[in-house]
Amino acid sequence: MDTLSRLESTIRQRLSASPETSYVAQLHSRGLPVIARKLGEEAVEAVTAALSGSTEELTSEAADVLFHLLVLLAEKDIALADVLAELDRREGTSGLDEKAARSA
Repeated sequence: MDTLSRLESTIRQRLSASPETSYVAQLHSRGLPVIARKLGEEAVEAVTAALSGSTEELTSEAADVLFHLLVLLAEKDIALADVLAELDRREGTSGLDEKAARSA
């Protein structure tokens, strides 16, 4: 998790950088809809790699998904720790039970 924590910190720092020098700043300057679409594109690419790509391709696409998810979370000012806490809360709960509880 150290890698994701370091990446989260770097992303948060780069939100205020110049869009001319930082990809994160470019995304931030273009706004939430662009960031959300980019995450969606990366997720589709990961699915495609899972179905027809190599292990290396899926690994690369999974990294892109995680990166863009962290950018989206930073844009919405949601800490990775909050997401991890939600996963901790769900630990030990059947996925089927957890999904049913959200639907109720």
